[in-house]
Amino acid sequence: MKTSDLEERIIDFAVLIINLVEGLKNNYSGNYYGNQLIRSSGSPALNYGEARSAESHKDFVHKMGVSLKELRESYNCLRIIKKANLYNGSEENILKAIDENNQLISIFVASIKTSKNNNSSIKSR
Repeated sequence: MKTSDLEERIIDFAVLIINLVEGLKNNYSGNYYGNQLIRSSGSPALNYGEARSAESHKDFVHKMGVSLKELRESYNCLRIIKKANLYNGSEENILKAIDENNQLISIFVASIKTSKNNNSSIKSR
């Protein structure tokens, strides 16, 4: 996957979440989890932009790790929203968001692992 493709994909994910949050119940729980989800789902796109301009390999891995943590937080938040029936829209929409979130987690895990392995092989030369 090209860097620009991943960047577009995580931006699209943030937009998907923004649209999904508009369909949450307007109560304390819906507002709380909606606000939290907006923050955690937007953060990976912002941190990935920073990772692309990282000053070192260590800085890159760190920023990718922050993105991964935020994606995992978003995943759990989406699951809570689904289980607590806080979403007024179609179940298909929330399942799509959960699936995309899970795929992004897998991509970030693989990218971090590859980056760490590549750096290890460079150091051992």
